[in-house]
Amino acid sequence: MTEISPTKVRMGEITGDEARTLYPQNPVILLPMGSHEDQGPHAPMGDYFLAEKMAELIALRATAEGTRTVVAPVLPFGKGDFFGPMPGGIALSAATFRAVLDEMFGELLRHKLTKLIVINGHGGNVNVVNEATRSVMHRTGLVIPALYLWRIAYAEMPKLLGAEKAKAVSSHGADPLTSLGMHLFPERIRTDLIPEPRSGNPTALGLPFQGWGSLSFNGAEVTVPIEYDAVSPNGLGTGDPRLCSAESGKLIADRLTEIGAGFCHHYAKQ
Repeated sequence: MTEISPTKVRMGEITGDEARTLYPQNPVILLPMGSHEDQGPHAPMGDYFLAEKMAELIALRATAEGTRTVVAPVLPFGKGDFFGPMPGGIALSAATFRAVLDEMFGELLRHKLTKLIVINGHGGNVNVVNEATRSVMHRTGLVIPALYLWRIAYAEMPKLLGAEKAKAVSSHGADPLTSLGMHLFPERIRTDLIPEPRSGNPTALGLPFQGWGSLSFNGAEVTVPIEYDAVSPNGLGTGDPRLCSAESGKLIADRLTEIGAGFCHHYAKQ
């Protein structure tokens, strides 16, 4: 039997003989995915780097704590939503993204690798991931869970940073992604390009902006098919990226790693 180092968690780095030894054990497999879109003037467009790195950190901790976990190659292109106007951005249609997920799940399930967890780093992916995993459940009875990292982070940030700071810094183009980038990939963040917070509240159709693809009408949310450049041409939401820091990023990364590894332990027992 071929030995494999417990610190080797990336599936793309596992050799053929190592794979023949490891995969019959049905390890937990993390499937990281993100997007390639505008993340603000200062941040790299590929937020999938962060989803991939977080998956690696989760896998290393889960494995060290006794649950063998590996990480599939990252899916860098997410389902397109609001960021089509950004030059250089690459997104997939819902149909194409769904087809890719179906093929990924199918190839792994073919070999009885059933402990799959989606590690998602893009809001636009959520609905299609839900549809694809529900289809697997209907066909096979298998439940494939998904962890949407940034939704988890938003919920944890008030506890980690304090409620006031978390509210001031939370948004697209700010946290959690900018602080995570400062911590995990400081060389990729252009601190000299961090913008001032957005002044005022942009409007469309004579109504104030409430969120990507939504406006407020007398306090009621109205969804609209507008893209981000109509309300925020530099990709910045309502948060203040000047408040982001590597220290905040470490707190967020450590908490996401703890939650993710804990879930791997739980799921492996099901």
